[in-house]
Amino acid sequence: MARLGKSPTPAQTAGEILHRAARIEDAFHRWRERRGRKRGLTTTIIPYSSYGGTEWARVLCRVVLTRGTEASKKRAEKVRGWRSFFSIPANDEVVTVTIGGTTVQLTPGRGGVIDEQVAVALLPGWQTATLASAGSDATIAHIFVVDPKATFGIISDVDDTVMVTALPRPLLAAWNTFVLDEHARRPVAGMAVLYDRLARANPLAPVIYLSTGAWNVAPTLTRFLRRNLYPRGAMLLTDWGPTHDRWFRSGAEHKRDSLRRLAAEFPAIKWLLVGDDGQHDEEIYGEFVASHPNNVAAVAIRQLSTGEAVLAGGRSNSAERERESPTPWRFAPDGARLAVELRELGLIND
Repeated sequence: MARLGKSPTPAQTAGEILHRAARIEDAFHRWRERRGRKRGLTTTIIPYSSYGGTEWARVLCRVVLTRGTEASKKRAEKVRGWRSFFSIPANDEVVTVTIGGTTVQLTPGRGGVIDEQVAVALLPGWQTATLASAGSDATIAHIFVVDPKATFGIISDVDDTVMVTALPRPLLAAWNTFVLDEHARRPVAGMAVLYDRLARANPLAPVIYLSTGAWNVAPTLTRFLRRNLYPRGAMLLTDWGPTHDRWFRSGAEHKRDSLRRLAAEFPAIKWLLVGDDGQHDEEIYGEFVASHPNNVAAVAIRQLSTGEAVLAGGRSNSAERERESPTPWRFAPDGARLAVELRELGLIND
């Protein structure tokens, strides 16, 4: 009698199903791309603000298909809400990146996203990279080159930290993400002023907006930050959808990976970590403080209102973190009161 092989475990079966889901998504995008090109759609490169060092730059952009007219290209960059999730990613386009006299060619990954580090000599401050392809016009990406003398930086969550979204409430989160534009979103009181004071007190400081949101909404978030006078900064989002081992990417892991990467890229910088007590920011920041104590200047947590906390399912024990951590943790309901706390730590000098 032939010996039967072992039956797959539930984990193995789930892994195969999830891997198949990723392949199905990729096949669907390829079909949409072929169909779009037959309809005459052409390539548009949507640049994202990024960061770098004096010897390298991180290039971030997304390649999608549009109708090819100037108006449609502008709509692709300014599209809001649910429409942004129906753009067609172009994965087969080679993008030529020119920055600091260096030219390289990059190819998009899944979802049409390019996230690559390029070796190049650059001066500190805001620099530009030109992005172009055979099927698209050139566009400009802005990259903040961190000064080697910088010892302080700001990493900020977005949802319910700089922008009121009530994200843990599914229906409201969907409304905020897929329907509302940046004009209808409300900034968290005092946070823009707080960040401006921090930036003026620390002029070399890089500002990183770290969110679990999808790259599709990056243009909307960028316009919101600009309209509400937040300091310019790089934006690190993620790409929704199945991966090789799960149905959807983990937003928490995206934040953890980004924090570890920034600590490795800028070991001399102590970061101010800003978040809120309604999602997983305290847990994620607490883990980072424990594993990278020399890379954290302080943690500032915006406390949700009672109504917001109910939507978020409660809040964690802030007093315990303040008592047990050697790194300063500060908690307040808005930017003005957080500013008082951070001024006492010497992070704000006016």
